[in-house]
Amino acid sequence: LAGRDRGGGWGGAGPGRGLRASSEGAPAPAARADLHVHSEFSWDAPRGAMVASCQRALALGLQVVAFTEHADYSDLAGGARLDVAGYLEAIAHCRREFPRLSVWSGVELGEPHRFPREASSLLSQGRFDLVLGSVHSVISAGSVLEFSELGQESDSDPRQLMRAYFEELRQLIEGPVEFQVLAHLEYPKRFWLAGWPPYDPQAYREEILAVLEAAARHDLALELNTSRGGDPVWALGPGPTVIRWWRDVGGRQLSVGSDAHDPSAVAA
Repeated sequence: LAGRDRGGGWGGAGPGRGLRASSEGAPAPAARADLHVHSEFSWDAPRGAMVASCQRALALGLQVVAFTEHADYSDLAGGARLDVAGYLEAIAHCRREFPRLSVWSGVELGEPHRFPREASSLLSQGRFDLVLGSVHSVISAGSVLEFSELGQESDSDPRQLMRAYFEELRQLIEGPVEFQVLAHLEYPKRFWLAGWPPYDPQAYREEILAVLEAAARHDLALELNTSRGGDPVWALGPGPTVIRWWRDVGGRQLSVGSDAHDPSAVAA
């Protein structure tokens, strides 16, 4: 993965946090859907294309596609802001152009617990069918460390970083900004350094269970992120062990998304 590729109607504080029906009609449990796709409206998706992604979705036999554009407020985003009006206009266009495809509007909020005012303001600007909450970075030694920016020369302790990551997730879930889907749990696996000991969720079982229990308590859906079809050993977020734990703690909802940043990766 490239280092900077990070991979029901909703506006403001909704009446609940669970996955709800979209304004276009929720898919049946067996619906073929990709509920995490980025288009040209995401700052890190220069090859993103909403129309082409819809065409790809139909060619693959999908029934539902959700364009969950990045809303990040970290330095890495470089001040980029989601053009909500332009984005919703593009969504409306695709709904007209592709009547056989249920096109959901959406947003992926990056660390909204750190930026509650900005995130809440964005949610108030439009009606979103799906809102994801995600963590791409941690606070380390008093500064923000982006996992996608880790270099092989990094002297960071992976155990400390992972524990900080799971604590950030807990703060995200318990934070003031509501969302429906907890996105790409175990995200740092994508950027695991060659010199680190192999990642093993069992080493963080207590921390992961605390995150899952909080997510279940808030009636969130857990996302199974396929990371655009990468090697399942490191790309699936979360992996099979954590999915089993999700069931064990009473998690009731699972959302599947590719995290595609260009049309060729839809449903990969």
